[in-house]
Amino acid sequence: MNRLKHHTEGKSDKSLTRRDLLQGVAAALVPVVLSPRAFAAQAAQTPAGAGIGPLDSAVLPPGIRSRFVDGVNGLRMHVLEAGFETPGRPALLLLHGYPELAYSWRKIMGPLASAGYHVFAPDVRGYGRTSPAPIAYGDDLRPFGTVNKIKDMLSLVSAMGYRSVTAVIGHDQGSPLAGWCALARPDVFRAVAMMSAPFGGPPTLPFNTANTPRPAATPPVSPDAIYEELARLSPPRKHYQRYYQTREANENMWHAAQGLQPFLRAYYYMKSADWKQNDPHPLSARTAAEWAKLPRYYVMDLGKGMAEQVAADMPSAAEIAACKWLPDSELRVYTEEYGRTGFQGGLNGYRGSPGDVDLMLFAGRTIDVPSTFLGGKKDWGVYQNPGALDRLEKNTTTKYQGTHLVDGAGHWVQQEQPEALSRLLIDFLKRNT
Repeated sequence: MNRLKHHTEGKSDKSLTRRDLLQGVAAALVPVVLSPRAFAAQAAQTPAGAGIGPLDSAVLPPGIRSRFVDGVNGLRMHVLEAGFETPGRPALLLLHGYPELAYSWRKIMGPLASAGYHVFAPDVRGYGRTSPAPIAYGDDLRPFGTVNKIKDMLSLVSAMGYRSVTAVIGHDQGSPLAGWCALARPDVFRAVAMMSAPFGGPPTLPFNTANTPRPAATPPVSPDAIYEELARLSPPRKHYQRYYQTREANENMWHAAQGLQPFLRAYYYMKSADWKQNDPHPLSARTAAEWAKLPRYYVMDLGKGMAEQVAADMPSAAEIAACKWLPDSELRVYTEEYGRTGFQGGLNGYRGSPGDVDLMLFAGRTIDVPSTFLGGKKDWGVYQNPGALDRLEKNTTTKYQGTHLVDGAGHWVQQEQPEALSRLLIDFLKRNT
């Protein structure tokens, strides 16, 4: 298969009581008429895990509805949906990243639906209005393992009345999940678009060891060696994913000293094309010296939490007012949701799971459905894992159809440049249906 060249275009469960479940189902069946102010009050006063209703339609673009789907691999899953009015349309499944929500897809769901698709985007396990919640640091990590999350998506597709979807599209944390879905069940996920975080592929098995002389014993390399090297740099640094695995990370961001909305504003700003210091390029190797070239939202100062790390680059009032892709009214939706749930459900996705050893079942497999990778031209996420994009293009996929980096976008490409991204996705979909 010919590969296209790169070009640019202009990341303990508690059961609901019977009363909670009945209240939640009733809420999903009754149209929401809350004002934005009432919506904020509801979100602030409703504990995580209670029978919270769907999102207020006032915060959603026309043509998108918020609903719940019960019985999704043990979850009551919150889903945003567009193009649902006409039965029998081909389906698209959209998977968000961290710290995001199904709401992160709001700007491209309408264009995809207008192109003829039934589009649905869940709050994935651990996020938003999908139960069970709240989630604590000490909870069992097995439900957050990759195999179980693939089961979540299979269950959702089936619950929505489909045997397969035209494509699964994932961003940030949702990108490797989309890749795993397509690799594990190509009969269900018929194409895949991965965004902002290249899928690393399945694990490998030692090969031909029975017929090869055993090499001389060498001291094992500590998996922590690179993190120890980061800590010895001047100034000392640490990797954000290691930080996200710590107990204190959730509290640091959830109850940030500057406030949750200012924290989220600074975090989204620094990873966007608006932050002019973003000038991404490939790294030559997975070493501390190369990682140190990454911005501090990826390789942090050793003594800081993420809230303190981004506070110094808080945009000015004028810059916030000029931000058309994420005005305060839209950022407030994230603030209200994360204010209610905290971040631990999403952070658990960085901690691994005992069940992930089962991914060895897929050793040697490739993604054999049409695939593509998209990102923002100002997104360091494309390059933070040295060599990952090259492996995705050349080794992990067999029907790769190009890498597209969008002008004027950083990490949040579907929010920063939704029109350009929609055109790229629709072109990819039409070529493969």
